[in-house]
Amino acid sequence: MKRNLLFLTALFSIVFSTAYSQTITSDIDPEKKYYVGSSLWVAYGLFLDPSPEFYQLNAGYRIDEKNTVSVEAITWKYLNPLGIPYGPDYETVETRYPGVVQGIGAGLSYQRFLWKGLYGQVHSIAFRQNYLNDKDEKIQSGFQLFNTFRVGYHLEFFNHRLFIEPSIAATWFPVQTNFPDSFQVEEDRWNKFFLGEPGLHFGINF
Repeated sequence: MKRNLLFLTALFSIVFSTAYSQTITSDIDPEKKYYVGSSLWVAYGLFLDPSPEFYQLNAGYRIDEKNTVSVEAITWKYLNPLGIPYGPDYETVETRYPGVVQGIGAGLSYQRFLWKGLYGQVHSIAFRQNYLNDKDEKIQSGFQLFNTFRVGYHLEFFNHRLFIEPSIAATWFPVQTNFPDSFQVEEDRWNKFFLGEPGLHFGINF
């Protein structure tokens, strides 16, 4: 968790230093209906060893000033069950699977602006999961339904061309199928949800 907080602090410093001389606003330009974006966790993964190999691409449409829909494509790898809460067991070697889970997924998102730049957002992603052993060999495959409930704030700068969205989220993954028995032993110890996941999305408006 400390590593996550340090990373977010550094990112906020860089982003706001860059935007300091620009007009920052939470207003949305009604003429810019489309956007493409990603998550700055993509950059975070480049500094981790082993890397989660996390990549994300979003393409969205602003229905009006209050409502947005988007499609999302995500791929990543993870070593520990996703339901381990912050604390002494979070992302430790002792709680790792005997291998790696590789997820490749796509889904939909709905975003509703509540007040100025404050928004709530719901994401639902369907993942095909490949389970790899410690030799990086595929054992078998399964399915995961991964849902995210997010609250954040939308900021635009450079004449409404760029935006960032710091946020906090709860994730819930009620459906996970076909885990290898050796993975399932560790998975069964933990929740099917996670609270307090930080996020920092960015994008370009068109």
